[in-house]
Amino acid sequence: MSTTNTRKEWKLTELAEAAGVSPRTVRYYVQRGLLPAPPFKGPDTVYGEDHLVRLKAIRVLQARFLPLDAIQVELLRLGPDELKALAESEPPAVTSSTSAPAAPALPEPVKAEAPASPSSAVTSWRRWELAPGLELHLADTADEKTRALAERVRALIQESQER
Repeated sequence: MSTTNTRKEWKLTELAEAAGVSPRTVRYYVQRGLLPAPPFKGPDTVYGEDHLVRLKAIRVLQARFLPLDAIQVELLRLGPDELKALAESEPPAVTSSTSAPAAPALPEPVKAEAPASPSSAVTSWRRWELAPGLELHLADTADEKTRALAERVRALIQESQER
């Protein structure tokens, strides 16, 4: 089988590799409804062009920092041509986890003033760089539950870096 863009069907691992995600991510997106379920054929299950386009569009929207719920709404809103244009608009950089440098210990948060907005009561943010290219932002007005969640995310990242 050819691995060029003229290809119309992929096995799970091939699709995941072509889109720059893991097979587990593909399965999760199907479960969440971000991707349509492939026609089930047991070991011969294949994914089509629509799956690849949607995966690439999801990656673009994630690069714009949209959460999965917002991505799902956006995917439903877009027609096939718009979806394809989105998928081709900003190809996300795919990096290998083995070639990425080890992230340094988590630094203290940086205070950043929020832009003036009449509809926003947030006055400042705390920002942590969790890993190269990954930041966590927490509004000073966040409730205790959200603050605890942010601290837990930071702890999980730090634990994974220490392994």
